[in-house]
Amino acid sequence: MILNNKGIGILGTGKYVPEKVLTNHDLEKMVDTNDEWIRTRTGISERRILEDDKATSFMATEAARKAIEDSGLSPEDIDLIIVSTVTPDMAFPSTACLVQDNLGCTNAAAFDLEAACSGFLYGLSMAYGQIFAGLVKNVLLIGAEALTRITDWTDRNTCVLFGDGAGAAVLGEVPEGKGILALNLGADGRGGKYLTQPAGGSLMPATKESVENRMHYIRMEGNEVFKFAVRTMADASMNVLEKANMEISDVDFLVPHQANIRIINSSRKKLKLPKDKVVVNLNKYGNMSSASIPVALDEAVKEGRIDNNDNVILVGFGGGLTWGSCLLKWHK
Repeated sequence: MILNNKGIGILGTGKYVPEKVLTNHDLEKMVDTNDEWIRTRTGISERRILEDDKATSFMATEAARKAIEDSGLSPEDIDLIIVSTVTPDMAFPSTACLVQDNLGCTNAAAFDLEAACSGFLYGLSMAYGQIFAGLVKNVLLIGAEALTRITDWTDRNTCVLFGDGAGAAVLGEVPEGKGILALNLGADGRGGKYLTQPAGGSLMPATKESVENRMHYIRMEGNEVFKFAVRTMADASMNVLEKANMEISDVDFLVPHQANIRIINSSRKKLKLPKDKVVVNLNKYGNMSSASIPVALDEAVKEGRIDNNDNVILVGFGGGLTWGSCLLKWHK
């Protein structure tokens, strides 16, 4: 998507991560693995685990509350709520409607979006389009996941990867030439089989057999997803730079999906970016799917790393297989 100069950007950000920490040493007691193996292959040291009596909507609400406060708006100013998640509280009502009620966003429409780890970027595109078309003024976009609820803790190849959390952003009008400059989305359904949750939908409803066969947990062919991610992340980043007639030397920060440190490093090297221009926090949280980019962005902004007029690329990939990227000139 090539954008014009109408200024639409992020007005405020927020995050929520659960208090409970699961370390690599904890995992050593649960499955045949060890801290060195996990850190070397993934870059992850620990991840957060949502409390048993809470759900995705709780995390989404907490992150959203902070984003609205950071934006200087009130809940009544929000016209649309989009929640990106693969772990909704339930099939329906949508998690977005639950968040709307929790926050008192009485003037907002609300719906969920599912594009796995690319979901926040898909949501950015939808929010931009709604504001640009004049249909709404302010959009609350949330990426929230309770991935540990669908993690198979007997599978040593996947259980080390995932964590829970939520990140949120409020989008609205910013000065011309600021905010979102270019967007890119893509999908290749041929690779859908490489990252799935087989049971629980209309194809394989829950049965005694589906539960016994552990079909309600994440299944991933890691090598195929890795190859896809390495190929996609750098290409998607260059795509938005080309659309905005900018060079990689113009980039101040890259905020990638936090899935695996080897994927991030490979993308960074392809783009010829120094380490200090890449935001990384997966060592603390693991892969939080659609929450990973907004949480990393919020931390980078709140820590003072990202400042006004910085050129920032957000880029990710996910199940589907899907990918997305966004170039924005930060204005807050």
